[in-house]
Amino acid sequence: MTLKDLQVGDRAKVAGFLESGGAGGNSYRRKLLSMGLTPGAEISVTRVAPMGDPVEIRVRGFALSVRRDEAATLSVEKQ
Repeated sequence: MTLKDLQVGDRAKVAGFLESGGAGGNSYRRKLLSMGLTPGAEISVTRVAPMGDPVEIRVRGFALSVRRDEAATLSVEKQ
């Protein structure tokens, strides 16, 4: 399951990153890691924009917005 598949109110744990070259590849992966989206981090989806993009999540006590195509690179385990 990826972050893109979660709905508002869902909680999950970061499992890792998918091995796709889309959405910026390794540079975007490093960016997400530097923002606290490391394997094992717990996240919750707080809201989704009216047109479905971006998605706002809460991770490590702060809010972070990511685009849906970028969220598709983050593998999560729903809790």
